[in-house]
Amino acid sequence: MAKQLWAPWRLEYMAHADEETGCVFCDAAAGDDAERLVVHRGEHAFVLLNKFPYASGHLMVAAYRHVGDFAELTDEEALEVHRLASRGLAVLAGVYEPQGYNLGWNLGRVAGAGIVDHVHLHVVPRWAGDTNFMPVLADVKVLPEHLDETRRKLAQEF
Repeated sequence: MAKQLWAPWRLEYMAHADEETGCVFCDAAAGDDAERLVVHRGEHAFVLLNKFPYASGHLMVAAYRHVGDFAELTDEEALEVHRLASRGLAVLAGVYEPQGYNLGWNLGRVAGAGIVDHVHLHVVPRWAGDTNFMPVLADVKVLPEHLDETRRKLAQEF
């Protein structure tokens, strides 16, 4: 019997990866929340799901303003990004009960930033055993829930 992994958002990414123009975060800031996977909006920053997550509930927090250098964030922007990340931890704890978290800024291409022109903070929930053989052998991540459902749950709790 053949086993299948369902990740429809991955096919969408692969089909349009070379067509990407503009800024994912600026587009999300100006777009429809459900379509752009935004779960919460603050005054200076907002929270959205990572479209290509490391784990279910993988959030990103970004200022609305298009800023590529962390040092250029205003005090208000930096504070709200961190406050929203803290709120994200509480929301993830209530919805998914992770056993730990990774929080990180990838600043610059050599530091792992996939999007270098709009700084953002990753909030990744973690569970024992969540790093299995799939990412290593097949460049595949297994997520137990569709992104639309994850967004609905987290937006409701924010």
